[in-house]
Amino acid sequence: MAVKKPEYPEAGELVLASVQRITDFGAYVTLDEYGKEGLLHVSEVSSGWVRNIRDFVREGQKTVLKVLRVNTEKGHIDLSLRRVSGRERREKLLSWKHERKADSILRSVAEKLKVPPEEVYEKTQTILEEKFGGVYEALEKAAREDSGLLEKEGLPQDLATALVEVAREKIKLPTVTIKGILELHCLKPKGVNHIRDALLSAQNIEMSEAAKIHVYVIAAPKYAMEVEAEDYKEAEKILQRASETAIDSISKAGGTGVFQRAK
Repeated sequence: MAVKKPEYPEAGELVLASVQRITDFGAYVTLDEYGKEGLLHVSEVSSGWVRNIRDFVREGQKTVLKVLRVNTEKGHIDLSLRRVSGRERREKLLSWKHERKADSILRSVAEKLKVPPEEVYEKTQTILEEKFGGVYEALEKAAREDSGLLEKEGLPQDLATALVEVAREKIKLPTVTIKGILELHCLKPKGVNHIRDALLSAQNIEMSEAAKIHVYVIAAPKYAMEVEAEDYKEAEKILQRASETAIDSISKAGGTGVFQRAK
């Protein structure tokens, strides 16, 4: 990203590193975000006995390490693999991927607007990091909503619009999917039509643009209702409202309906 990092990392910091060469006493790595060389000593590879360090790291591999000590005068950086938890590793890799994605979006916006990348960084980065906690987080949120979200924070309209357009092209917005089984009966004349109308009423309930409802036949009178939404809370609300709408519709037509949430 445009904001320049310090020359050296701090002790306790998680860093992304590329393994360059392996020796009997450890592995020499390059810290991708700093361009510095560090040492992963064999004693910091695993909490257990290490018969062969290559069972844990190999040349060319990218891995997440924790900074133990930094000696700026000698240029030494001591690192640890065994002190990085699985959760820390996942979060660091995700953060790194988000940084790269955000950087790619800002560069594409600069190209789209025919301005230098530095100009886009200068106008967006500090604001987005302060208001949303990060550039990627801001772009993901804006992609779900619209450019007005960014304009409210002081970004020019043309820049905000371009950011949203490119973000929607490059970011795959995360969603969750839940499912339920709807059982509908109607012995009245044109009962099949009433069931169809009940299912259509469920599909047409009001919901956010990001949410979707899919209804399909399992084996009459059972129908599956599948909801895709931004999070479980929203998905559950939509599924409940859709099932209640379908049951209310079939009940008014003289039929009956039962809904069961799938596990």
